[in-house]
Amino acid sequence: MDHPPDATSLLHHFAALKDPRQRAKVVYPLSEILLLVLCATIVGAEDFVEITHWGATHMDFLRRFLPYKEGIPSHDALNDLINALNPKLFSECFVSWVSGLRDGDPDIVAIDGKASRRTHDRSKGRQPLHMVSAWASRQRLVLGQEATDVKSNEITAIPLLLQRLELKGALVTIDAMGCQTKIAATILERGADYLLAVKDNQPSLHDDIKRYFDDAPAEELETFQTIDADHGRIETRRHVVSHTVGWLAEDSRFPGIKAIAMVENTFLQNGKTSCERRYYISSAVLLAVILANAVRCHWHIENRLHWVLDVIFHEDYSRLRTGHGPHNMGIVRHMAMNLLRSAKPGKSLKVRRKVAGWDPTYLHAILRGQA
Repeated sequence: MDHPPDATSLLHHFAALKDPRQRAKVVYPLSEILLLVLCATIVGAEDFVEITHWGATHMDFLRRFLPYKEGIPSHDALNDLINALNPKLFSECFVSWVSGLRDGDPDIVAIDGKASRRTHDRSKGRQPLHMVSAWASRQRLVLGQEATDVKSNEITAIPLLLQRLELKGALVTIDAMGCQTKIAATILERGADYLLAVKDNQPSLHDDIKRYFDDAPAEELETFQTIDADHGRIETRRHVVSHTVGWLAEDSRFPGIKAIAMVENTFLQNGKTSCERRYYISSAVLLAVILANAVRCHWHIENRLHWVLDVIFHEDYSRLRTGHGPHNMGIVRHMAMNLLRSAKPGKSLKVRRKVAGWDPTYLHAILRGQA
């Protein structure tokens, strides 16, 4: 993917992405297509028809970076190429690019999956795309992704994703689906610590931890409490950590485990009180206040990534159903989101997208990481 020195620098990270087309038949260079699709996605285009229309009306802007001697391909040609790109290699290039955006090692990395609901094709037995993503909470960046067509396959997708990421020094948080010894071992191998939710998919471990916190001596526990009041509801969160783990049964013991934890949420609303408890295991020597921050940061992947993809990027309305198109466009949306989040605060992501569409100077600055 050759391009002139003034091309946006992010394209260099995707130079390893192989063009699946026959070289003699390539009219539109892959670098030009990637830049077109990324720019159009940033400013709000949601399908290939909209992408080609945006490109045709913004040739002067695109030619600031690349020649576009033959103009813009048809929407069908775009569809065919995006469907054919190798998503594994695309993801690896994405991880390489993101490493240049980070301002140091991530402190808390949340792993979670999200389904793209309209990517199914029942007539062909195709399940909706399920994308497992890694989210750096402090930096508000998507670090990487791994796709599967079934939610239960997250168990196999998560280790593949972890192997691609630079995690040294991070605390990796995963919900109960990822509470597996293999996943815990992979996190440790990557130089990170884990904080894993424990539910009924690990029944013996869950029950043992529950019984422990029901009767644990006070001297073995460290507690941190927060209280929030909003919309007529008072929520009290009690975060409890114990580093007494030697009693755990051998068949329930995870590699490197150093702490067990409980978060007790008590809700008071309209004079009625309810309570729920959640349990965790960790390879880190946790303070209760660190547990409180990590648990809250884990949910950022829901409201700062998944919610944004649904509400601002309208991912659930995407009807791409063939080839690797759903996976590859998921990566493009992650690229667009990271670039928009890297812009200086002061505008919502929704407004940033609109301003990028209205003001080519602002879009140019976003691409160069100077907005």
